[in-house]
Parts: sequence; C-alpha cells; structure tokens
Amino acid sequence: MSALRPLLAGAALGLGVAAVSEPCPQPAGPAEAAAAAGMPTRRRLEFLAGRRAARRALRAVGLDCGEIPRRGRLPVFPPGRAASISHSAGIAVAVARVPGRDLPLGCDLELRPLPREAARLVLRADEESLLGDEETPPGAAWSVTELFSAKEAAWKALDAPEGAGGRAAGLRAASLRDLRACPSGDGALVVGPRADPGLTVRVRVVRVGPGVFSYAVGPAGARG
Repeated sequence: MSALRPLLAGAALGLGVAAVSEPCPQPAGPAEAAAAAGMPTRRRLEFLAGRRAARRALRAVGLDCGEIPRRGRLPVFPPGRAASISHSAGIAVAVARVPGRDLPLGCDLELRPLPREAARLVLRADEESLLGDEETPPGAAWSVTELFSAKEAAWKALDAPEGAGGRAAGLRAASLRDLRACPSGDGALVVGPRADPGLTVRVRVVRVGPGVFSYAVGPAGARG
C-alpha cells in the first residue's frame, strides 16, 4: 500500500494505512470510545484501525485531527477535513483530501478476490461486456473485484455529506447495480447512478497483491 503514496499525491490525496494487529489500540476520545464500546471485538479493532488510518491520511496532507466520531455509520470530521475509510482482511486504509479541494472523495480496499459468479450482485446486463470473454485481449477486461471496488469507492464519493464533495440528497441508488460503470478510455472508470446520469465520478483502480484498491479522483472530467 505504501507504494501508492506517490500516485495518490498526484491526485492531491494523502494515504493512511493501519492494521488491526497494531498493539494497544485505543480510542482517541470519548465519542470513539462510546461508538466502539458495544462492538464485537473484531469490528471494534477494524473501527479503531480505520480511525487511525484516517488520522494518518490527514497528517499526510498537513492536517491534524483528534477523535473521529460517527453519525449513523459515517465518520464525522472537523470542518476543513475530509477522508474516506475502507477495511479488508485486517487492513484499514484511508485517503484524505488536501485543504481547499472540495472534490468527491471515496476509496475501497478489497484484498479477497470475488468469483465471477458474484457479477450478478454488482452488474446489470449492459455492463457484463466489461468482464470480457475468451476472445478479449489481455488487459482489456475488468474483474468482478475491480468493478465491485470501483462502485464502492464511487458510492462513498457520491454519498458524502453535503459540503464534503458529495451529493447525498442526489444519490438515488439502493444497491451497486443501481450504479453504472463505463471505461473512461485512459484506464479508469466513470461511475454514477443510473437515475442521475449527470452525477458521475472518475475512479481509478489499482491492483494490490491479490486484490485491488480503488479511489475517486474527482468528477468525471477530472484527471489523476
């Protein structure tokens, strides 16, 4: 994951990584402690690792941050700070936006590959060609894991609270199948809700070991 830092820096993002196995994980304040108190042990460790990753991502863009409470399932950051958190296989990762950049922000880490049979949970018929077939040239198709991860990152970016670069009120999607993914032509994907084709983000997918890491780089016209 650390090898992704220069790539993310080019997109004006900071990276933070934390492991659930780090010794003595402690909440950063009473709000985090209250949120974690009723969680099963595994979920509690993931929750705290995610908060550590977010603080590290924010520090990577020059911002300090204390505890990160939540509203529902969403993290709540102090004014002027924004980050997106993801967990997979005992690893938490977060990306944070540099100050002054009010752009959609979302990331997703998937370290356990999904089988092709899971495509029905992610794609609709008009997207199945993205998976390719036996005649598709190498590198021209997308895996189910890549498409799942890209849609997860886009969902977070589009469903962010008002003022955090997203449009929660405008995201009309009940599942990932309600988001449509299209190749952008330069190795990234453009993802947005089928009910609102004008609301799209550009997502880059990077392979990480057996899995993938996806992050939104801004509106569909952005580059990164």
